[in-house]
Amino acid sequence: MVTAFVLIQTDASRIPESAQEISEIEGISEVYSVTGEWDLIAVARVTKHEDLADVIADRLSKIEGVQATTTHIAFRAYSQHDLDAAFSLGFDH
Repeated sequence: MVTAFVLIQTDASRIPESAQEISEIEGISEVYSVTGEWDLIAVARVTKHEDLADVIADRLSKIEGVQATTTHIAFRAYSQHDLDAAFSLGFDH
């Protein structure tokens, strides 16, 4: 599984509509409206790197109102649950 975070700048008048359309793209699992330089952050989850081109370049970037994107591919996922499990290995409570 490949996970990527897509930072998206949109036309301010279309943020909700763009977010909704992006959320309907197969391969996009979540879309958040955020503060700061970017308007939206989408989480893409696909089976292989090549699928990112279809999801991001061929579909997401063509949504009306999308002006710019930048994509960050995740190497590894960490969660509090994973960290707790790692630190408790070999210790009896």
